[in-house]
Amino acid sequence: MDLQINALTLAGCEGIYRDHGVSGTVIERSGLDALLDDIQPGDTLVVWKLDRLGRSLSNLIFLIQGIVGRGIGFCSLKDLIDTSTAGGRLSFHIMAALAEFERDMISERTKAGLEAAKARGVIIGRPQKLTPQTIIEIHEKHNQGHKIEALAKEHSVHPRTIARYLKSI
Repeated sequence: MDLQINALTLAGCEGIYRDHGVSGTVIERSGLDALLDDIQPGDTLVVWKLDRLGRSLSNLIFLIQGIVGRGIGFCSLKDLIDTSTAGGRLSFHIMAALAEFERDMISERTKAGLEAAKARGVIIGRPQKLTPQTIIEIHEKHNQGHKIEALAKEHSVHPRTIARYLKSI
């Protein structure tokens, strides 16, 4: 961390926020949250390297778009990205486009995988908690005056599960 702090100090940073011992994969971090609360339009957020701000590309893009949208500059010393320059903005926009492309590709692969699984007869979603025969028995008991809460307790499910099954019959 000393290397990073020295580089930020040499770059002229006035306030240095730290999340010592907290992984960059964690979205909510006290130092980052404080920084995002304190930073104002006209300021520039300077990081030593992009991976110090966040580990996932999509999270980085979301964070950076949010601050740039607030009129705040962004600069990564090691990655040579500076949104106050045309080249830096271009680099950032290319990263954002690649992140969007990645999200779209993941979505397309997921949909294709689900369709293929359905075509093979795989049942998508949670398995049913109760068998069709048990549901019929519960329906009959409910018609005989048994309370939903008692039926739920008897079958080790939540009362809403019983109510949902009763509605579907």
